[in-house]
Amino acid sequence: MEPAARKQFDFENNIALVDPTKDGIYTYDVAEQKALNEKRPWKEAPNYFKRVRISAVALLKMVMHARSGGSLEIMGLMQGKIAHETFIVMDAFPLPVEGTETRVNAHDQAYEYMGAFDISEKAVGRAENVVGWYHSHPGYGCWLSGIDVNTQMNQQMFLDPFLAVVIDPDRTISAGKVDVGAFRTFPEGHKPKGGDDEGEYQTIPLSKIEDFGAHSSQYYSLEISHFKSSLDAHLLDLLWNKYWVSTLSQSPLFTNRDYSTKQMLDLSQKIHKTEVTLLAGSGKGNRSSLLPTSSGTGKGTNTEGQLDKVVKDSNKIASEEIAGLFSSVVKDRIFGSVKIETAVKP
Repeated sequence: MEPAARKQFDFENNIALVDPTKDGIYTYDVAEQKALNEKRPWKEAPNYFKRVRISAVALLKMVMHARSGGSLEIMGLMQGKIAHETFIVMDAFPLPVEGTETRVNAHDQAYEYMGAFDISEKAVGRAENVVGWYHSHPGYGCWLSGIDVNTQMNQQMFLDPFLAVVIDPDRTISAGKVDVGAFRTFPEGHKPKGGDDEGEYQTIPLSKIEDFGAHSSQYYSLEISHFKSSLDAHLLDLLWNKYWVSTLSQSPLFTNRDYSTKQMLDLSQKIHKTEVTLLAGSGKGNRSSLLPTSSGTGKGTNTEGQLDKVVKDSNKIASEEIAGLFSSVVKDRIFGSVKIETAVKP
């Protein structure tokens, strides 16, 4: 066995070992954190923080919590530290809050839970502070609503540095990767530069479009990356060894069929609304007037923009369904042939 492998794992006792080089990110320097909080460079530059690094275990906890809420929003807090222009999220824990399909409400029980949790963490030597909150948007993307913006503004006013993370559990299942976004709000009255840049296109349900666009200039997104320690890698391997059968036997076409149905229903409503709007704007009942003009100006440009969004939404749904079908075909080819060969053997 190579020395590097033995450094990360004790095969005699079957336990993972801490690698000082790989796991240095978990070191919490109280003096360094105090110095950063005293300088407070984010007060001079509203978009000072540009990156977020989230540990694999913290991300797993948040996704599992979001998935457990079903169609209801959930909420929790993140622990970690700050570095140069970066939030480092080491852990996360859920909060006992009242959730609905559009918002989460924290009551006295949640605040008492936060206080008790912090005391117990300090008692066992965990020095990390709360650096942000996370909540879910089941089926409607990662962005901040008007309520979310107000919540984050209040947190940044009294508990800064503070971060907001949004997870969409439904899109995570359909896309096969974690759908997550990290955000910070601007100070009240601040006008961000480059406001015309909308970033990556998102498919937003028709019922949420107005709220999505109304507050987009009040916050900005941060770049997200992930990391894991040697202990995290061992833990994830153990989880995979236990649940790999369940993971392979599931299909997103079935586990997420309610979300897929809602997506297609929302798409049909968008198509109908776009058609009615464009026909009314053309002043004629002629469908040929819906086609974009070759000059790229006038009504044609507006038409192209509206139809382009519908096409993007439909392409997203189609790609997710194709991925689900492809996964089912591959599993059937692999495990179906195994069953056949086993059956024909004497």
